Amino acid sequence: MHDQTRTAESDQDLWPAGRLHNAREAAARAGLDALLISPGADLRYLTGYDAKPLERLTCLVVPVDGPPFLVVPALEESAAQASPAGGLGLEITGWSETDDPYAIIAARLPSRTARVGVDNHMWAEKTTAFRTALPGTRQELAGSVLNELRMRKTPPEVTALRRAGTAIDRVHARMGEWLRAGRTEREVGRDIAEAILAEGHVRVDFVIVGSGPHSASPHHELSDRVIRPGDPVVVDIGGTTRDGYCSDSTRVYAIGEPPEEFRRLHDVLLRAQTAQTKAVRPGLTAGQLDAIGRDIITDAGYGAFFIHRTGHGIGLESHEEPYIVSGSALPLEPGMAFSVEPGIYLPDRYGARIEDIVICTEDGAERLNLTGRDLVVIP
Repeated sequence: MHDQTRTAESDQDLWPAGRLHNAREAAARAGLDALLISPGADLRYLTGYDAKPLERLTCLVVPVDGPPFLVVPALEESAAQASPAGGLGLEITGWSETDDPYAIIAARLPSRTARVGVDNHMWAEKTTAFRTALPGTRQELAGSVLNELRMRKTPPEVTALRRAGTAIDRVHARMGEWLRAGRTEREVGRDIAEAILAEGHVRVDFVIVGSGPHSASPHHELSDRVIRPGDPVVVDIGGTTRDGYCSDSTRVYAIGEPPEEFRRLHDVLLRAQTAQTKAVRPGLTAGQLDAIGRDIITDAGYGAFFIHRTGHGIGLESHEEPYIVSGSALPLEPGMAFSVEPGIYLPDRYGARIEDIVICTEDGAERLNLTGRDLVVIP
């Protein structure tokens, strides 16, 4: 269970009251009458409350005309009050088992409510219940409103992401403790997961250990394959820290000397990823950044084997806006946090991916992952 205890640092820095005002103004600009936000990253971003996603409704209501309020099950009311939400001056209303929370919310919204934004991850059963409680009210995704706010990180958020990046770097620095021939991917993955928690995370989000031909599968699941001498191994790991911000970093290892062609492939990949991280700056579009690495990989003859986007935003979720993808005209702005992770995958043979989280700054970029990006050969 996550620790909901408030601290002065989280209240004043990570969860400022002004976010609710900003969300209300953004909703008004979008022509919405209210936002309906259930447990998840959007709720935590706006209030600091890391609510449990349960069958009982928890919902932050942000009317365009009127003060926001949080409706929670009565048995969760004390947890909500103890969270940063309790320090925002936000009305928190508990509902009992015999109440209809959807009707409670509908009664408090103006009768002329025509359009509401529901958070992108609200459960279908809850959106359906709101349709019944608010007949004639059109539901739209709140993501178009909130993503614009969330993808530009404040200095305290950057600090939180920097801590997360340092924590996952410590795990990669220990890879030689676990990665060796004769062990299975699953055994290595179990040790890595324990280290992710030991090195500063409260939750393991994912552990990818792709060895030998499995390294050519970008989202490979841990298996019982035994790691062999000469195997390339892609290790992609991430977790969530106590303050809710995520880490994500990928490095490539080899168990003894890998095939010479794999070294050439990795050299091309490192050149592409290094060029991309150095190129990050305000005004460059996400599509242009993708093209910088993709062109290098294509010119080396591996273009058909770079099969995914260059990167994804990161913050309270491992994957969020902005997405660094071919064709995107989104200009990079200071405060945007995202991964730079080109990859090359030769099916049934081997593959490689190098990933850093970067922050776009006023005049360039800051890399948050500082372990070496060279191929690490483990004897």
